[in-house]
Amino acid sequence: MTLPAAVLWDMDGTLVDTEPYWISAEHAIVEEHGGVWSEEYAHQLVGNDLMVSAEFIRDNSPISWEPERIIDELLVRVTAQVREHVPWRPGARELLAALVEAGVPNVLVTMSWRSLAMAVVEALPEGTFAALVTGDEVEHGKPHPEPYHAAARLVGVKASDCIAIEDSPTGVRSAVAAGVPTIAVPHVVPVPITRGAVQLPSLRGLTPQDLVSVVADERLTGDARVEDEAPRVNG
Repeated sequence: MTLPAAVLWDMDGTLVDTEPYWISAEHAIVEEHGGVWSEEYAHQLVGNDLMVSAEFIRDNSPISWEPERIIDELLVRVTAQVREHVPWRPGARELLAALVEAGVPNVLVTMSWRSLAMAVVEALPEGTFAALVTGDEVEHGKPHPEPYHAAARLVGVKASDCIAIEDSPTGVRSAVAAGVPTIAVPHVVPVPITRGAVQLPSLRGLTPQDLVSVVADERLTGDARVEDEAPRVNG
């Protein structure tokens, strides 16, 4: 079985359960300015480019700061929480380690800034990620395909030969638009059934071979689908 040329990982909500950190930070800065932040607003920002999120916060709260300052304030709070405790998603670290052992490059593709991404990467064994694409280093964030095209280029492979792992509608749209076969593991918000993507309930127990099998099955059927359980590969 041919393994993917690389596995392209979303971070927030896929690799680490940081969405509650972001939502808490959003509530805090809005409330400190006398406003009220709703869960509906918070969920609309899951997976978004940070500049887009910051502009949304400014437009829907009493905060008058420039978007860049809003981002800085959010990042300080979220990064501090990550450095205190990294909330890994089930099965993520184990799958990363298995991919490294199998010689498959991992690339982090996140709309968080590099400062936060490095706090997560530094909590893993050295060399776990071959490259990073972060939101402050691309012109167009997710759902634009640029982050996934950039990720494939960094490790010298075709996007279509990779597999992306995402948790949000925005991220899935980005990966699929880049031509990357995608596995969606919904977490904080539901992910609509999308052609070119397969949904799994968890990464727990998955092997590199399982990723290939899931994507191959989707290609054979030609339809996006939802797996009730993580697939198992014999032999």
